[in-house]
Amino acid sequence: MSASFSARGVFVTPNGSKYLQQLCKHWAYNLSVTFDEHRGEIVFPREGRGGNWPADAKVVLELTETGLACKIEASAEGQLEGLKGALARTSTGSRSVKHLCQLNGRRQHDA
Repeated sequence: MSASFSARGVFVTPNGSKYLQQLCKHWAYNLSVTFDEHRGEIVFPREGRGGNWPADAKVVLELTETGLACKIEASAEGQLEGLKGALARTSTGSRSVKHLCQLNGRRQHDA
């Protein structure tokens, strides 16, 4: 049985699509990123600047009716905390996005 770690955040904004695209374009320079106006997925490889983790981590950004939702899925607590920090430090020119990235984390056990 393996453990997974995740964090979620939601930010109410009329500019959710704009912020989603800014974040995805920023990370697309050196990571695997797929996105459109409504959803983005960023894959952080298990071996990278942040260490050597059990598996890749993924950040999913989704446009909602009221703003932008963000979810981080990581394979270890340290990986999750590192990604929360990396997202908070990402410069997109938007203070609003930085607030989104102050995510609440929780551990989930796979059944």
